[in-house]
Amino acid sequence: MRTLITGGAGFLGSHMCDRLIAEGHFVICMDNLITGNPDNIAHLFGNENFIFIKHDVTEYIYVEGSLDYILHFASPASPIDYLKLPIQTLKVGSLGTHKALGLAKAKSAGFLLASTSECYGDPLVHPQHEDYWGNVNPIGIRGVYDEAKRFAEAMTMAYHRYHGIDTKIVRIFNTYGPRMRLDDGRALPTFMCQALRGEEVTVFGDGLQTRSFCYVSDLVEGIYRLLLSNESLPVNLGNPDELTILDFAKKIIEITGTKKKIAFKTLPEDDPKVRQPDIKKAKSILQWEPEISLDEGLKLTLKYFKEKG
Repeated sequence: MRTLITGGAGFLGSHMCDRLIAEGHFVICMDNLITGNPDNIAHLFGNENFIFIKHDVTEYIYVEGSLDYILHFASPASPIDYLKLPIQTLKVGSLGTHKALGLAKAKSAGFLLASTSECYGDPLVHPQHEDYWGNVNPIGIRGVYDEAKRFAEAMTMAYHRYHGIDTKIVRIFNTYGPRMRLDDGRALPTFMCQALRGEEVTVFGDGLQTRSFCYVSDLVEGIYRLLLSNESLPVNLGNPDELTILDFAKKIIEITGTKKKIAFKTLPEDDPKVRQPDIKKAKSILQWEPEISLDEGLKLTLKYFKEKG
């Protein structure tokens, strides 16, 4: 199998490179490195089943030879990134998805889109299931990411229906683990870095907004199963164990052993109040559910952050 992974030097993309190589694929990793990191794939350089191409997927994509699969992971994925790179975020979700799907059509390759729970916006349905259309503010500051991914899903389904492309869509909920950027602005790296530096842990709003956190190896297993499935409609992948951001911050303080307290800051615009995946579909179709507990996953992640900090 020859597989192209766009955004392959990112947090999730690099883990997918590892998994597919382990499954016997020849992996072509493509990334323009605006948020990806070569360190994430450094261990793969020299591997005969891996090559890296530095390229912006919003431009024409050329890949020599056949392709069996294309996994489209390219995109800024954290608020700090897509607020800093709003135009690039919109372009990779629209133009980048179009270029990647065009390549899938030309190569008769299967296509998997890495979409997001942000398609549900600030949801009015809880937990969020795949049939829910979402509550997104298209002109809010987070709209550049939310709408880029919603457009990417629409484009993917159009290629599936019109061109008969074998497509998959995974809606990824909060995921964590080694290779997260220490400065990516999401709750876990922010809390963990603040605690390890001996700073106050900053929580936005009253901290009663909820999230659920899935360890990266569990997510990768779900994506791999989806890739091999016959399901073309979106599938949620995430950990349904929900907790408040305030409780999550307290847990980070506990495992890092910091003596500092929590500081509260103003809640950002359009920050979702709840986030919890309904994974009945993944359980039924993929026979998948998370196995790594939050405590176990946080210990593995803390080890990585200590090494990188």
